[in-house]
Formats: sequence, C-alpha cells, structure tokens
Amino acid sequence: MRIIIANHIDPSIRDRTDLWAWTQRALWGARNGDLVFSCAPPDPYFLRYATALTGTDPDRLHLVLVPPGRFGQRLLDPQMLTHPDLIEQVRSLLAGNGGTRAVQEVWALWPSASVARFAAALGLAEKLPGAGFLAQGGGELVNNKAVFRTLAAAAGAPVAAGTVVHDPVEAAAACERLLQDAGAVVVKQAHNGAGVGNELLVADPSLATGHAGARHLHQLSGADLATAITAYWSQRWTWASADGRFPVVLEEFIPDARTVYCEQHLTDTSIQPTEMGELRYTGRRLSHESVPLRDLTPAVHEQLLDGSTRLAATYRDVGYRGRLSTDAIVTPGGQVLFTEVNAQVTGSWHVYEVFAHHIVHADIAPARTVTESHVPAHWTVPDGATFHRTLNDLGLGYDPANRTGVIVSMPIADPPCGSGAQFTFSTVFDTPARYDAIWTALESRFAAPGRAAA
Repeated sequence: MRIIIANHIDPSIRDRTDLWAWTQRALWGARNGDLVFSCAPPDPYFLRYATALTGTDPDRLHLVLVPPGRFGQRLLDPQMLTHPDLIEQVRSLLAGNGGTRAVQEVWALWPSASVARFAAALGLAEKLPGAGFLAQGGGELVNNKAVFRTLAAAAGAPVAAGTVVHDPVEAAAACERLLQDAGAVVVKQAHNGAGVGNELLVADPSLATGHAGARHLHQLSGADLATAITAYWSQRWTWASADGRFPVVLEEFIPDARTVYCEQHLTDTSIQPTEMGELRYTGRRLSHESVPLRDLTPAVHEQLLDGSTRLAATYRDVGYRGRLSTDAIVTPGGQVLFTEVNAQVTGSWHVYEVFAHHIVHADIAPARTVTESHVPAHWTVPDGATFHRTLNDLGLGYDPANRTGVIVSMPIADPPCGSGAQFTFSTVFDTPARYDAIWTALESRFAAPGRAAA
C-alpha cells in the first residue's frame, strides 16, 4: 500500500485558501489498498468517476480526513498531519492492514516538512523519498525560482539572460540593463505557478505578449526610462517579493518563444525521464497543455533532454527525491532556455502519467494526444452535473473502445452565484479534426451569448 497525502504548497510559503477540489487530483494515483489523506471528504461523484477510469475499487481505498486546523475543509493544514488523534488513527489502520511493513511509499503532492514529520511519527521515514532533506525545509529550496537560477548555473543548463535581485534599487538597475537588449523583462515571484506570479515589464509597445506565461503586464511610459522603471519598483516590489520575504527573478523576454517541459523521476539510484509536453497561453493565461510532445526537431529534443537531465542530477545531488518538472522555452532560432524547475507533483503529472500512460496508452498505435484545458473564460458551466450530462448527451465522454473523448480532471465545485464553474478537463483525440469537433460541440453548449474565444 501507499500513503497518499493530498496537500498543497505550505501556507507559510504562499497563502492559498481554498484548494480542496484541486488537491483531489491525488485520487488519480490511488490504487487498491492505498491510504488517501485529504482535508475534505472526496466528492462522491468524482471518486466513482476517477476510480472507474483507473480500474481502482473505491471500496478498497482507506480515505482519511485530516483534522481541519486553520483552514477547515478548504486546504490541508500542514500542522494537522502530526495531530495525536490522526497519528493514532493511522496506527490503528496500519495495524489492521499488515502494519508499517506493508507501506511501500509515503507520497505527497507537495514536498512539505510536515510530511517528513508525519512519516517520522509513524516510523515510516525510510518510506518517504528524501525524508531528511524535506524535514529541513528542502521543499521550499528546490521550488524557489531564484534558487533555480543558481542551480541551473551549477548544472550548466542554459537559461534566459537575467539575474536575481534583493531590493528595489538593485531591481531597477538590473531592469535598465536588461531593457537595453530586450523590449521587455519578465518579473517573477520566487513562488507561484502557471504564470500567476509573473509580470511583463514592457518598454516596446509593439511586442506581441499574449503567448507568454505572465498574468500581469505593465507598460512603461514616459520619456525617461530610468524614472519609469524606478516608479514601477516603488509600486510593485512588495508584490514581487511577497512583502520582502523572497528575492525576485528578472529575465529577458523572448518574443515568439514556445513553452515546453520535460519531467523526471529522481530516486536514490536513477534519474528517469517521464514525459515531455507543451504549455500554451492565451491572453498570457495558461489555456492548455498537450502530451506527448512529438513535433520537436531532433536537435531541440536533444537540448531539452540534456539540459533537463543536468538539472535533475543537480537537484538530486542537493537531496531532492521524487517528481521534478524542468520548464523551458524554445526560441524561434531553436535554442532551448530553461526557465524554472518545479520539484513537486505538478499539475502535469495526472495528464501524462495517469491519463496518457495508464488510461489512454497514448503511444500505442494508433497514437493519441491528451490536451488538458481550463474552462474558457467565455464559457458558462452552471455546475458539474450539467457538464457531465452534456458529455453523455453528446457522446463526448472518454470511450475506452476508441480511446477518444473527454476526461474531467477534478471535482467540479458549485460556482458562486452568477458565475460559471472553474475546472480542468482533458481532451483525448487522434487527429486535429477530432479535437476541433469536440471543442465545437462543447462551445455550442457553454459559450455565453455574444461572447467568443479571445
């Protein structure tokens, strides 16, 4: 059996308040006999839905609620993993299911020190890969974008021109230098994801930026560039540095670059590439990602794999074990530049490992592609029941016989009054025409009147 912990980034690093639906993607990894720890009871429909696709018997899972702590049932409180009542409950469960010897692995979505403390309290530290490293706060270190640039330099992995800054004066000087060679600079928080913690600082208004992963944009204006840059940092340093808690990354913006990744699995004895994929942004917001990544030229593929392996080896030498995503851009000239490393179970894990490899078998002829998407802003999905019923009515649910259709990736929470539900889903297809047909059918049902895709 495995112990699976459906947690998220520690609130001490980044404050996230309601992620119960997103963390339930951990259920995609659950197999018969596993113990699954979460902040809230699994959504009953999603539990049946996910386990039917993975071939897991939900009645053979041990579903454990972590005490609510500071966040109720919205987010797992890390401190509650060592609550005496929880530890005693787990000991009783293990005693009736083969004891600690039956545990093959302790596996968490986020590499928290609290998970290491939990494993140690149960006498299972040796079942948590890299437990000693995590116990000393290593999870923050290897998920810090500023630390990434340091480790990338040590690994010899190519990165975009840029630097790490520690105060507004240093940031202004670095921006001015970078803008001498580039029309824009990417400002990155040390901890955030999917472009939410990125801002484009743009000096050249003619630049196309919609394809970039940067939720925010600031257009510099005025005749004096240095004055405009200084004014910007007086306004945005608090945001960029999380109230001065972390350094800030500055990188040259590369127009027309393609965003890709290569994920790896690090153990004590090996580094194993698991998948390559592509991220697409619309209006600077992550819209979808696709796996497997089949259309790279041999030269670009070699660069991506080589740099990713170098980074993985360096992160393993530091002490990290587990899943690791190396993110990169491919320039119009075919150069691969690495942009960050996410040393955690990323939002891509279920797309490639569970959907593409376990459910769809995407590489078996005839090949399939899996594309994970966010519900578009111009759709209005009233609730989960409506979306699932629509898939059934249109014949668009995933069909194991022809290996195409839609897989809903997470529980669909009821939206606030007057808005649509927000969630992710994957489209499995054989040809672009099939993908377009699925999207056209869903678009016709859920696009708000008078609104169209951006």
